[in-house]
Amino acid sequence: MSETNFSRQKTASQGTAGEMGDTLVKAQNTAKAILDNVEQVIVGKRAAIELAVIALISKGHLLIEDAPGVGKTMLARSLARSLDCTFKRIQFTPDMLPGDITGVSVYNQKTGDFEFRPGPVVAQIVLADEINRATPKVQSALLECMEERQITVDGVSHRMPTPFHVLATENPIEYEGTFPLPETQLDRFVLRLGIGYPSMPDEITIMENQQYTHPIEQLNPVAGSADVELLQTAVKRIYVDDLIKQYIATLVGATRDHRSIYLGVSPRGSLALFRTAQARALLQGRDFVLPDDVKALAEPVLAHRLIARLTDAPGDRSDRAIVHELLDTVPVPGTLAE
Repeated sequence: MSETNFSRQKTASQGTAGEMGDTLVKAQNTAKAILDNVEQVIVGKRAAIELAVIALISKGHLLIEDAPGVGKTMLARSLARSLDCTFKRIQFTPDMLPGDITGVSVYNQKTGDFEFRPGPVVAQIVLADEINRATPKVQSALLECMEERQITVDGVSHRMPTPFHVLATENPIEYEGTFPLPETQLDRFVLRLGIGYPSMPDEITIMENQQYTHPIEQLNPVAGSADVELLQTAVKRIYVDDLIKQYIATLVGATRDHRSIYLGVSPRGSLALFRTAQARALLQGRDFVLPDDVKALAEPVLAHRLIARLTDAPGDRSDRAIVHELLDTVPVPGTLAE
């Protein structure tokens, strides 16, 4: 089907064409400024940076999973530094306690009352570095704030600031002293990305850029909290055709019946694919979603949410390979391949 098939029938609730156009153009310019700014530090990884920005403007959280030294933490720091928002970094270790993350109530002898001292998670941008080094009890302290945008300490709930975005990193190679993230925690990340090793020309550029000083030291904010909120509002106005919604639902439903999958994707995964597809369309300069947006985001959004069966058989496949198989077999509704 052509682009026009998926861009027709804008609803009245999206506002007038002029109002919508101005908002989207401003949002697109802001997103491009963030992308270009981060790329000054993370060389040759535009696709990974785009995924990071998609997670931000989708109002979700990002999991960066890759080998040591490829720039996971630097990508998160560069994105945070590009935004004029409050930023806190949490270095996870096995001896941490939940109160080290959320904060504690301290007794004030002068007033005779308990006062809440917020932990490092109470910030607009939070870097959870090496999140899989924390115990499951500490990891669970993030569940409420990531999903409900609040934390509860001693029975009292405290709202998180707006916007609120968690960037988590983990090393999937090293297992000693680590605790795998449970499915409930993984499901709260809107997408998972890997950075990968740079090409030889890019690696030479990285060495040259860091010969005297690190590029991140000269990185300045290009967007504020109001700009991020504008992006997160604008992305909701991207048009999604009913056929695209049907395609997402069919693709996610296929993960629940696949012979190689023990646990399929939840409705939260459907919503994540829906919203991130809108975000990608915005980055591409469109006000409507295409099937290509869904296909491009299926692996980073869905793969970490499913559990593949492990039988030690030669045909065992990874979660990523299964998602790609589904993309090859599930047709786009309304096309000749259906």
